[in-house]
Amino acid sequence: MDFSRVALSADDQAFQDDLRAFLGEIVTEEVIRRDRDTGENFDEGVHLALADKGYLAADFTDETDGGFTRLRRRIWDLEIGRAHTPWFHWGTTAMVAHIVEKFAPQDLLDEVLPGMLAGRIRLCLGYTEPEGGSDVATCKTRAVRDGDEWIINGSKMFTSNAQNAQFVFLLTNTAPDAPKHQSLTMFLVPLDTPGVEIQGLRTVDGDRTNIVYYSDVRVSDRYRIGEVNGGWTVMRVALDAEHGVMEHDSAGLQKIAMMSEHGLLLGEAVDGTAAQVGAPGADGSRRIDDAAVQSRLGRAVARTEAALSTPEMFGRVAIAQTMREVAPELMDILGTPALLPADTEGAVDDGAAEYVFRLAGPTGIYGGTLEVFRNMIAQHALGLGKPNYSPPKPRT
Repeated sequence: MDFSRVALSADDQAFQDDLRAFLGEIVTEEVIRRDRDTGENFDEGVHLALADKGYLAADFTDETDGGFTRLRRRIWDLEIGRAHTPWFHWGTTAMVAHIVEKFAPQDLLDEVLPGMLAGRIRLCLGYTEPEGGSDVATCKTRAVRDGDEWIINGSKMFTSNAQNAQFVFLLTNTAPDAPKHQSLTMFLVPLDTPGVEIQGLRTVDGDRTNIVYYSDVRVSDRYRIGEVNGGWTVMRVALDAEHGVMEHDSAGLQKIAMMSEHGLLLGEAVDGTAAQVGAPGADGSRRIDDAAVQSRLGRAVARTEAALSTPEMFGRVAIAQTMREVAPELMDILGTPALLPADTEGAVDDGAAEYVFRLAGPTGIYGGTLEVFRNMIAQHALGLGKPNYSPPKPRT
């Protein structure tokens, strides 16, 4: 693996400088504080400003069609994370839009894509159900055909940013008697349709997600994505993107792994901890001079760097697991004040380590639990068999 720095041309350096300056203007302290209070990971003003500058279109479009080059896309990903941009909604929107581009009819593309690139239309995911767990193919939300329409009933959990979206990419069951992977149909449902009810939920890290109820929701067949009962074909493409199963980039400039933005927050917390323990106390002593602190902080730095350098779904596991193990280590090094959250008097480094500690739990759940990803790695990357969850045989 090559860790050398990439030399930027004058044009690429100007692109980075302009992007960094623009993000500095629009991602203000007020925006960050409001996002922290609401937990929405979205700010419409920021989103529309980036769309007006053409950044959304450039990020969505392939390089061969005038979008970002591989290098500029990498710069874009890094600067968005470094600025603490409330941003995760765009990743979901772009992912769904690429699926819609692949499977939807042209009239639906004409309705959705221009508004999406202008920032006015956002998309969210309707996969998980309250009792479904990570196996989305056990979908119970029913869609029943009625002429040129479908009637949808059911509920979905963890539909993040539904309150800021105009459409939900919805997984439904259209053949309950068929095998589970042959019974699914995907829809792009307008969220202002009568019968859709969005209720907010807060996670332990303060983020907002939603449970969404669908009660006799009528949608036209034109909003169907893919074939009837062929939803698993559509879902496989979407899940590969969400799980971080990406095409390799020979230049090594692709986004390392899903959730790498969370890893950047961990890196900042590690840096903040190093600054705290390296500063002299009232008596002139420094905690970093303690050999135990040096060892623990050094291990945290090494683990963080390794996680941030781990690619694809391997990195998805490494980042979340490292956050879970390193964040409490940082808090222990900093002492009792590290328990205080951001914007609290006496909080160390504005509660950076405490926030990463709370964020680490959901990070290991979003898009599939760490156990699911470990099974994927075992089966698809290492060629091992499926896990056997049956109880052990009694000894004779």
